[in-house]
Amino acid sequence: KVRSNIHNVKSVFVFIYSDPRWYPARQSLTLDPKGKFLRDEEILQSLPVGTTATMYFKDLGPQLGWTTVFFAENIGPLLIYLLFYFRVPYIYSDRCAFTSSPHKVVTMACVCHTFHYLKRLIETIFVHRFSHGSMPLRTIVKNCLYYWGFSAWLAYYINHPLYTPPSYGEVQVHYAMVIFAICEMGNFSIHLSLSHLRGDRSRGRRFPVPSKNPFTWLFFFVSCPNHTYEVGTWVSFSIMTQCLPVAVFTVLGFIQMTVWAKGKHRAYVREFKDYPAVRVAIIPLIL
Repeated sequence: KVRSNIHNVKSVFVFIYSDPRWYPARQSLTLDPKGKFLRDEEILQSLPVGTTATMYFKDLGPQLGWTTVFFAENIGPLLIYLLFYFRVPYIYSDRCAFTSSPHKVVTMACVCHTFHYLKRLIETIFVHRFSHGSMPLRTIVKNCLYYWGFSAWLAYYINHPLYTPPSYGEVQVHYAMVIFAICEMGNFSIHLSLSHLRGDRSRGRRFPVPSKNPFTWLFFFVSCPNHTYEVGTWVSFSIMTQCLPVAVFTVLGFIQMTVWAKGKHRAYVREFKDYPAVRVAIIPLIL
């Protein structure tokens, strides 16, 4: 027996009005003018209404798919940082154009930064399975300005001709790089785990659990270890470079990821009655 869902209603709306502008991703349907948006997968028979229902339509504006969104957000920082690293003309003084820094940490920072965003691009194409189909165009513009702007700001100072290495020298840099590598591997492992979970629809809705991979054992303590590892990545990069713009970016990123992690944690607790009580959102035993 086929049961209609909200996505079917949106498709009928497009068919009736014969207007390609109102594609399903651009539509928002609610049961109340100020109510919560209905998800595409919600079954009509399960809605809290009688035999008939009134739905309210809202135009969400032009939308872009999440793959496009993530690609745009990550390709910018990758390329922008390299412009500063190779000191293309008009960034610093003319005599510094196409020169290189004498400090090894500058090259190591470039390798780490480039690896981070290349990894994110690869994950976007081959790993991530997005639960929501699109993002408003205005939001992607705002996100790109944020990521691209911060990348330019921190790259400007790290690759500046007057940049000086961290206070504790190579010891500080090397320890920070080891932590950076561990967090990057952990983040990738969590994304793979979440991708496999979302890809296995045969067992219904489940919450993520640790596997044999040690990097996933953080699931014992937090709901969103991908954000935990991401924060660790930028904390270690801040220590490695000892650069204030990186620290500012890390703090702001931590605040935003905490908001996302708390939202996901609350959703898990609401949906799963057997959800582990020991888990918190992002920082083990603390937050």
